[in-house]
Amino acid sequence: MTATELPAKLAEIRDDFLELEESDRLLLLLEFADELPALPPRYAEHPDLLERVVECQSPVFMFVEVDHESAVHLYATAPRESPTTRGFASILAQGLDGLSAQEVLDVPDDYPNTIGLTTAVSPLRIRGMTAMLARTKRRLREGAA
Repeated sequence: MTATELPAKLAEIRDDFLELEESDRLLLLLEFADELPALPPRYAEHPDLLERVVECQSPVFMFVEVDHESAVHLYATAPRESPTTRGFASILAQGLDGLSAQEVLDVPDDYPNTIGLTTAVSPLRIRGMTAMLARTKRRLREGAA
């Protein structure tokens, strides 16, 4: 998959970041942090169903599901005190929502490196987002097996 073949929402998110100066990209990331969708009650009431993303510096928990129409949904939670992590989780939750499992699996593993934040945030933070994407893909592969 080339950059032009990214799913439309992920491509739009990437382009939105790249159109901004680096300092403004951090502000956009904070906007995404504020937009992290709330967990549906079935997960909020049963946090034991969520999986911890241990590669993230902040405590991030997520769950990947495929609905009856074969659409992928990523649910995540991260502390409000961790806006970078929340922003990354929100980008993925919003960007992957509604895609097919194959479309998610086809997203380049280095997508987090393409949104223009590699010099604005620490490599450890970028690795956290990369781990969230990898975990999502792993869960989808496990579900297909």
